[in-house]
Amino acid sequence: MQTTLKTAVTFTGVGLHTGQQVRMTLRPAMAEAGVWFNRIDVRDNPWICARWNAVTPSQLCTLVVNEAGVSVSTIEHVMAAIAGCGLNNVIVEIDGPEVPIMDGSAADFVAGILSARLVRQNAPVRALRVMQPVEVRRGDAVARLEPAEGFGMEFHIDFPDAAIGRQAMSLDLANGAFVRELCDSRTFCRNSDVSAMRAQGLILGGSVENAVVVDGAEVLTPGGLRHADEAVRHKMLDALGDLALAGAPIIGRYVGHRAGHAMTNLLLREVFARPDAVRLVACGGHLSARLPGAGVTRSDLSALAA
Repeated sequence: MQTTLKTAVTFTGVGLHTGQQVRMTLRPAMAEAGVWFNRIDVRDNPWICARWNAVTPSQLCTLVVNEAGVSVSTIEHVMAAIAGCGLNNVIVEIDGPEVPIMDGSAADFVAGILSARLVRQNAPVRALRVMQPVEVRRGDAVARLEPAEGFGMEFHIDFPDAAIGRQAMSLDLANGAFVRELCDSRTFCRNSDVSAMRAQGLILGGSVENAVVVDGAEVLTPGGLRHADEAVRHKMLDALGDLALAGAPIIGRYVGHRAGHAMTNLLLREVFARPDAVRLVACGGHLSARLPGAGVTRSDLSALAA
């Protein structure tokens, strides 16, 4: 069955790129509603649907915009939390143009969702089953969806900094794996890129408190890494959030090689341009149990501290 929140939950923090203080509240929504952003600081046309075709090109994040030009950026972490907790219908009420970055991961959003609790609704979960492989390439970057049972992900990255280097991970995202394995992995950047990004008006709210900053083999962020392969885990977190813009859970396997937000959105556009690439299916008990978020509890989140 589809789910929504039992009660609303609020988050406050700064936007990574704008540096603006933002208040964001996740509110229950009716069955079949999906995920909507509501810019409560905007009087006219404040509603933005969280869908792949609302995404517009943006540096270093995912940004959705409606027909009136009203937008919300850096939505990937909260979208990952929504998908990873199995939340189908929710209104994301926000009083600014960017989702708060929190600690640079999705852990705070996951904790809030699980504290608010999910309730079942009288409507079946429908998922997009991948029927044939779809792949997009741009230079060395590759993003692919292929048929599979349940939802799995494989990701490869390669950075010159020794603190990151080459990393790869493969994960079945059923039964709370997102919460246990990925949700606390933070966004990262190279120290050599920080000044250039700020000169472009980016990461104005960024700091070592909400990102992993590396310089060669050194991790500048206090406390170091949460996982030895935190960078590739965060890339997978981002990909789950971007794939959630398909509008329904995906039954298939995602493979990313040096892929980012733009590549994943390009992949979704290619998928929906092919009528036979995916099929919308109702999920029975067995299939529902293979989706991200199925059976997630707060104990999955507490396992992060172990």
